[in-house]
Amino acid sequence: MAIYLDNAATSWPKPESVYQAIDNFLRNNGASPGRGGHERAREAGALVYTAREKLAVLFGINDPSRISFACNATDALNTALLGTLKPGDTVVTTAMEHNAVVRPLRYLAQNGILIKVAGCDLAGRVNMADMKQLIDSGAKAVVMTHASNVTGALMPVAQTGQLTRRSGALLIVDAAQTAGTEDIDVESMCIDILAFSGHKNLFGPQGTGGLYVRSGIEIKPLRYGGTGSLSESDVQPDFMPDMLESGTINTPGIAGLSAGVAYILETGLQVIRQKEMHLSNLLRQGLADMAGITLLGPGDPTERTAVVSFTGYGLDSSMLSYQLDQNYGIITRGGLHCAPWAHRTIKTVATGALRLSPGYFNTEQDIKQALGAIETIVFKEVSR
Repeated sequence: MAIYLDNAATSWPKPESVYQAIDNFLRNNGASPGRGGHERAREAGALVYTAREKLAVLFGINDPSRISFACNATDALNTALLGTLKPGDTVVTTAMEHNAVVRPLRYLAQNGILIKVAGCDLAGRVNMADMKQLIDSGAKAVVMTHASNVTGALMPVAQTGQLTRRSGALLIVDAAQTAGTEDIDVESMCIDILAFSGHKNLFGPQGTGGLYVRSGIEIKPLRYGGTGSLSESDVQPDFMPDMLESGTINTPGIAGLSAGVAYILETGLQVIRQKEMHLSNLLRQGLADMAGITLLGPGDPTERTAVVSFTGYGLDSSMLSYQLDQNYGIITRGGLHCAPWAHRTIKTVATGALRLSPGYFNTEQDIKQALGAIETIVFKEVSR
């Protein structure tokens, strides 16, 4: 049986209730919400709204209708960035961003938007003096990850939110790595726009995600088309969530996502984080005892997620990941993790980093086996 330690990419396994919710919808309903007045369409619509309500509870959102569903966090971030920024605007970001932020910004830079980047240290922590100076220089928006997918470093979102709220800039947060394991309250953290992935810590299936947009913020849709509302008009609705949800949404996926969020609310977010961090700490302790291993990211567990990344003896991280998979059945991720800026910041572009990301359903035995396999591989490689 394989040991899955790649939950930062996609969580697995899912709670049993997630599988059941997807199967039940496909077998017993199958209708499109908002596309018809029949009972099944109404039931599908109620299911989708219930999912919004659960997410609203999890994120401290007062109005569930301010949440629109998306294909994934990348889709949501594209909507957020392309829908709010225009030529002449200045946007501030950090040196640890994922390509889901970086590539849309690079596109926008070709169209008259100025990008300013706040520096980060070798652990991936943002320089807040730098951030404040850039915000005060006339930024229209700040877009930042809540936690690095490479080092696990948690970013000071709430502190940044206080700065943006005072300056009038928008705060756009990429919560792909934190939704479902870290406390997120959009009101107290002054988050204006929140993009989240459904298939990671929220336990939903792939192809799910969403975007919260605070009331009063003007945002343009990325897509235009049928929404199931105002069908008499050929103009896109101007109200949430319909304005951002053109076309048939992924209702089976949302059914699974809703079950995943329900599982988190029932289990307790802090219970989930506590277990994941316990396993993460065991990993870091074991790796720290191995000669030649360099751990990446903050050492303080309050400053990071459960992600554990490392380099060793200049060995290629993709090769290490491949050997763990092929020879030991241990699933990890090596390479640059779709985050070249982050790797440049922490000086690991040449080797990449081996990332292990335990999840709620991993065990201490999984960690013990992974550490044993890593030690064996590294010893063999450096003994050649």
